[in-house]
Amino acid sequence: MTLVERVHQDMIAAMKARDEARLSTLRMMKTALKNKEIEKRAPLTDAEAVQILATQIKQRRESMEQFTQGNRPELAAKEAAEIPIIEHYMPKVADEAQIRALAQAVVAEIAASGARPTAKDMGGVMKAVQSRLQAADLRADGKQVSEIVRAALV
Repeated sequence: MTLVERVHQDMIAAMKARDEARLSTLRMMKTALKNKEIEKRAPLTDAEAVQILATQIKQRRESMEQFTQGNRPELAAKEAAEIPIIEHYMPKVADEAQIRALAQAVVAEIAASGARPTAKDMGGVMKAVQSRLQAADLRADGKQVSEIVRAALV
């Protein structure tokens, strides 16, 4: 079952359970996924769906910050309640040790095949680490991965 299908099935279950908070979040997720599908003119892959949901989480965090600054705690709380519902559909977050181990393994492989990788090779190393994270069904913040890769290349 694809991620889009899972969201649809869970939306139906939330309707039957009359869970309004969960239902509204799932509807928002389904709409975002459907809009991207229409824009792409093809069904979404799970990787694309995960990217869309990551964007939704980022938007919620930014909205929470804005609502907090604007002295609207009730709206900030609503946004905060939506984040765990969306995160339920996301791959597990990789911790720093896992990312560091992957970065060091990629750097070691590159070093074994030739010269020691430098800062110029950062793009290739980043790409390899991100693909390994995705293959392990993990996700990580790009900024965090970048910092760890930069430290591994020094």
